Amino acid sequence: MTAAELRELALRWRAEGRAATVVEVQAVRGSVPREDGTRMLVTADAVIGTIGGGHLELQAIATARSGFVGEKSIALGPSLGQCCGGALVLRFAPLADLADWPAAAPRFRLQLYGAGHVGRAIARLLADIDCAVTWIDEREAEFPSEPSPPHVERRCVDEVEAEVASAEAGCCFLILTHRHDLDLAITRAVLRRGDFAFCGLIGSATKRARFEHRLQAEGLETDRLVCPIGLPGITGKEPAVIAVAVVAQLLQQSIG
Repeated sequence: MTAAELRELALRWRAEGRAATVVEVQAVRGSVPREDGTRMLVTADAVIGTIGGGHLELQAIATARSGFVGEKSIALGPSLGQCCGGALVLRFAPLADLADWPAAAPRFRLQLYGAGHVGRAIARLLADIDCAVTWIDEREAEFPSEPSPPHVERRCVDEVEAEVASAEAGCCFLILTHRHDLDLAITRAVLRRGDFAFCGLIGSATKRARFEHRLQAEGLETDRLVCPIGLPGITGKEPAVIAVAVVAQLLQQSIG
């Protein structure tokens, strides 16, 4: 479950008057399982979300179910026998008393072009990551039958390349459609914008060379075009393997 989905569930539970305790990582020092601001919901019979698992989480669940309200400072090494070695502060509060649950900022914003095998594999991975995705294809039937999570918007349009103009500045683009001419049109539109964070094009070094020749002849800079896509060193052409390498690449650039 993403942080956005957890927030949506918490707000719904609060509106319904459902009893739950919010456990939040308030402050961290050193090596800890999760960053500050991480939350989970604990009820008498359920735990939604995670603050890192292990003995820390088991103790936090027990504390929440005991009815404790307030903050607890925890040193992971001495008190829990965990080898992380850091320390953190956990806050326990009834869901009904929580004044605000801020929306988590997405790790990145992405326009994903193509709902073929690789596009679907990438979308499956992104379903559990806090990001904002617009998934675009001209073929409605290529999208999977099961719905996508709220942060993955599907968009079926005839003029696919025209969607580039709708992206926010700093957006990422992944281009992996079923036609090379459409890949080229989308790539051209992205490079013309110039304000992208990442532009990845599926294909070989040969495809890149051919695209570069065409695009450079039109006066476009291609230095920032990433093709082939995926973190170097991850080999394999199976859609799931490509998806892992590409999503890792997006996460890496969002940190940088």
